[in-house]
Amino acid sequence: MNPQSSVRFIKGILILEVIGVLGAYTLYFKMNSSEDFRHTMKRRCPSVLEAYYKSNEWAGIYGLKEMDEEKWLTKKP
Repeated sequence: MNPQSSVRFIKGILILEVIGVLGAYTLYFKMNSSEDFRHTMKRRCPSVLEAYYKSNEWAGIYGLKEMDEEKWLTKKP
């Protein structure tokens, strides 16, 4: 592998990492600002929602999961 192709490869990896971080931030921001979106995530991808709740607990924000579940139980379909 020549040095020029190595540099291109590293740039490609860095671009993919930046896209991944931006995507994760966008997903977190959308879940953080919309209860309806969190409810959709619960149905479609519950593991991602659990990771969201865990990250909030690590940041010292507790009770969000319980509040969501209570609202979803009392919400009419």
